[in-house]
Amino acid sequence: MTAYEPPAAYDAVVLAGGAARRLGGADKPGVRVGGRALLDRVLAACGDARTTVVVAAPRPTARPVTWAREDPPGGGPLAALDAGLRHTTAEHVVVLSADLPFLQERTVGRLLGTLWESAADGVLLTDPDGRDQPLVAAYRTRRLRETLALLAERHGGPHGLPLRRLTAELDLTRVSDPVASFDCDTWDDIASARARIREHGHVLDEWISAVKDELGIDLDVDRKELLDLARDAAHGVARPAAPLTTFLVGYAAARAGGGPEAVSEAARKAVALAARWAEESTSEAPGAPGDRPDVAPDATPDTRPDAG
Repeated sequence: MTAYEPPAAYDAVVLAGGAARRLGGADKPGVRVGGRALLDRVLAACGDARTTVVVAAPRPTARPVTWAREDPPGGGPLAALDAGLRHTTAEHVVVLSADLPFLQERTVGRLLGTLWESAADGVLLTDPDGRDQPLVAAYRTRRLRETLALLAERHGGPHGLPLRRLTAELDLTRVSDPVASFDCDTWDDIASARARIREHGHVLDEWISAVKDELGIDLDVDRKELLDLARDAAHGVARPAAPLTTFLVGYAAARAGGGPEAVSEAARKAVALAARWAEESTSEAPGAPGDRPDVAPDATPDTRPDAG
C-alpha cells in the first residue's frame, strides 16, 4: 500500500461550530467559495468515510451526515471532538475543521495512508510556516479516546481546553501541505480562496466539482475525451452543437446504466459521427454537380419498367 491509499474504512469528524469572531460572527461553514459552502467542500473531501459526523447545529448539507453537539455548546475544539468521537466506530478517524477550501480526497487519502503504514498516533498537516494543523489530520481512534479521557481526568473535562493539550500527548507524524492546510479565518482569507479557484489552472477542476456536488453525482470521467468531443462537434458541425452533443452523450450514458465506461462509449460514438459529418462537408465528390445522381452512393437503382 502506498502512502496515498487510505485503509479500507475510516470515519470522519468535522468541527463546524465556533463563533467565527474574526469574520464578525458570520456563519463561516455556510460561506461560499466557488459556489459551494465551505462545509460542503470539506464533506466532499471525506466523501468515502464510513460515517461522517459534523459537530454543529444541524443544517442542510450536500452529503448525508450524522450530527453531534458538545454539551453545553461552545465548549471549544476538544469538547467538540469528544462529542463527535462518540458516534464513530472505525479504527481510524479523520478530524477536520469546516473552513478548508482546498482540501481534497487525495489529501485525506495521503493522511490515512501515511498513518496506516506508521506506528504513530496520528498524522497531521503543517502550514507554510511549519505550524501544526491538528484539525487537518488522521488519528488512531483508540488513542484519541484514551488521551481525551486522560485530559478530562486531569482538568475536570475537555471544555475550554486548547488543541495543543491533545497534540502534546500524542506521537504525531507531520506532512507539509501549504495548500490543503489553508483555512479561512478572515474575510481576506475568503477573498484569497475565491480568487485562487478562478485562476486558469484551477477553475475547470473547481467548476466540475461544484457541478457534481450541486447535481448530487459522484462520477469521474475522462474530461479530455469530453472536451475533445465538444471541440469536434463545434468545429465539424456548428458551435452550438458542442453543448448539445455533450448533453446527449450524458443522457445516452445514463440510459446505458451510467458509469465512466458508458460515458466513454457514448462519447466515442459521437466523436466518430462528428468526424464523418466533418468529412462530408469538406470532401469533393468526382464530377460536376449536375453529373451526380441525387441518390446515396449505395442506393439500389429503380429497375421498374416505368421508372424514369
